[in-house]
Amino acid sequence: MTPKWRELADKLAAQIRAGEYAPGEQLPHIRELVEAGEGSKSTVHAAYKALEAEGLVTSSRGHGTVVREQVPLKRLGIARYDKAKWRDGDEVAFIADRVASGRPYQRGEQTQTVSLVEAPPAVAEAHGLPPGAQVYARARLVKQGDRPTHTLTSYYRPEHVEGTRLVDPTPGPAGKGGGFRVLYDAGYEIDHMREELFARIPTPEEVKLLQLPAGEPVVELHRTTYTADGTVVEYAIGVHAASRFAWVYDFKVPDSTKQEDNR
Repeated sequence: MTPKWRELADKLAAQIRAGEYAPGEQLPHIRELVEAGEGSKSTVHAAYKALEAEGLVTSSRGHGTVVREQVPLKRLGIARYDKAKWRDGDEVAFIADRVASGRPYQRGEQTQTVSLVEAPPAVAEAHGLPPGAQVYARARLVKQGDRPTHTLTSYYRPEHVEGTRLVDPTPGPAGKGGGFRVLYDAGYEIDHMREELFARIPTPEEVKLLQLPAGEPVVELHRTTYTADGTVVEYAIGVHAASRFAWVYDFKVPDSTKQEDNR
């Protein structure tokens, strides 16, 4: 037999998906549903907790239980790094995502801190540096309006970025075209990159920083950026609120047999 709280949660979920409760709209107070005969206080509370765990609503003191925005941002894969965007234009990666999603943006929605730190093991390995070597860490927090969407920390060798805008903590991208344009102007044109993705449970600090609801996982991104000769010019680690992005990849399917035939 299906528990009463599950029946109520399914009923409310169907109403949310049908648009009866719009994104940003508050669900009825628990006492209202109790008075309407939907169940006891504990039943309604359990139903609301289930909806929150399923990512349909958020709950906070003072705001009640509110329907979440269900249309995530497009997080472009290959297209966000198109050189025409950052080398020849002024569309840095996070802005390219907003444009593709039809969402407004402000350059100040990206803030950062910059510091010279001892390279974490993965960073040292990617850059081919010895343990204890120092790198610049450019840690960004990106928001959509007032809501954080993700963090991204890029690690650079000092000799690649010293004296450039990549070590300037001023909010917003590092000038026209952002970080890739800065590297290009310094003589390090990006040629290819590797991205690795995995989902995990957020840390308490990430829950607070990204304003995550209960049960929300994060997607961690590791990005290694190379020049044509294989020099690593950036190793970045991003932490993305899982429900706030749809990851989009559009690419030409490789055919290694043709490569072998051309040898």
